[in-house]
This record gives sequence, C-alpha cells and structure tokens, in this order.
Amino acid sequence: MSATDDTPSTPAPRPSNASLTPLPGHLYVVATPIGNLADLTERARAILSSVDLIACEDTRTTGALLSRLALPRRELTAYHDHNETEAAERLAAQLAAGKSVAVVSDAGTPALSDPGFRIVRACRRLGLPVVPVPGACALAAVISAAGLPTNGFLFAGFLPPKTSARAAFLEKYRDFEYTLALYESCHRIDKFVDEITAVLGPERVICVAKEVTKLHETFLTGPAAAVQARLAKTALKGEFTLLIAPNGFVL
Repeated sequence: MSATDDTPSTPAPRPSNASLTPLPGHLYVVATPIGNLADLTERARAILSSVDLIACEDTRTTGALLSRLALPRRELTAYHDHNETEAAERLAAQLAAGKSVAVVSDAGTPALSDPGFRIVRACRRLGLPVVPVPGACALAAVISAAGLPTNGFLFAGFLPPKTSARAAFLEKYRDFEYTLALYESCHRIDKFVDEITAVLGPERVICVAKEVTKLHETFLTGPAAAVQARLAKTALKGEFTLLIAPNGFVL
C-alpha cells in the first residue's frame, strides 16, 4: 500500500494469552480479594472459571465469592487447617491423574498464614507444576502504604496468644535491622499494641492497619504510645496487619 493510500488496513489479530487457560495436572495458587472485589485479576478470574477443582478454606465462603463475581460454579473441596495434611495428598493424587486444581484462601494469597504450603510441597515432591496467580495480599498492601522502611522485612504471621511468648518475640527482635510484619486478630490487637509499647518503648514507630481495601480502611502510623491512644478510640473489627519499624527509625 502506498503512502498516500488511506484505505484502513485490517488490524493484526491479538495473540491469545495461554496463561488464562488451566492445564491438566497443574496446581494454581490463586490470590483472591481481601475486601475489594475489583482487585481480582483477569487471570485469577479466568483460572477460577475453568479449573476442574477449587480447594478452599471454606466452601461456603468461596462459593459466595464465585456467585458475587458472577463466575461459573466449579467443584469445591475443603482444604483448611484441620484437614490440610490429608487433603494435600489427596489433591496431589488428583493432580497426578490429570486434573487442574486451584487453591484459594478465604481472602488474599494462599500459604501466607493460610493453608496452601502442604499442597504446594506435595506437588514439588512429585514434580508436579505449581503456578502462582498473584494478586491481593494484606502484607504487601500494608508494607507498601505504611511509610515504614521497606528495604527488608521479617514476616512472622500470627504470634502465639500467650503474653510471655509474644514478649519473648519482641525481646528477641528488639534490635532487628529490618521492619517486622505480623498479622493479628481483633481480639488481641489492642493487647498486643500495649505489649509493644511496654517492651519496645512508647517511641518505637509502628503501623496498625485494618480493613485494608475496604470502605473503612484505616492506617494508624506513628510512635507506639500515640497509636495505642488512637486504637483505643477505633472500632476493632476484622483482622489486622501490624508493622514494627527498626529501633531508632523516625517517621
């Protein structure tokens, strides 16, 4: 076609994205929203719509999520803290037989303080493919927006409920050079902040984040004593992410 020919050309067909189609014998570790349904990725949507089986913490929770997202109903199987060891071997056998399986948690990325590790380990032992389908993660979301150092961090998940064990953890990592990241429940978050203030001191900079990606998303960041006072006036609902800055850090 000459330079003066303004006849529109036919656009080249867009290449198909093979990663949107689950493959037989593959395990997909799929992140789901932690609050805002719009955070489900296109890839996660495609995989959850097409796999043979979805392994989930609570079949009712995941079933409701699929309905809210208008996704096709798939076969669901329970995979949670109480049956993870047995279920991992059973699911690995189904994968070895050629089924495609997605593992999800109730919210966020599986295997981060949620079930998922054992099925992934079982697949690695058998040489079965494991494919991450990344997306929402409370840990990454809070670290990225808290204002505490991000050059390195230690994620310790949920600490034991006993005060002595938590105090021992804080003493052990009192002078850790990177940010500490933890999850905590609404039943213990206020007590834990009290413990941080007592053990690490009122000036240690921390961040308490709740309802991340939801309507009432809240970040409380500053010296521990100031966060402690603000938290006392805050409704304690849902699960919390807590960050502790290295000793000597000033916001």
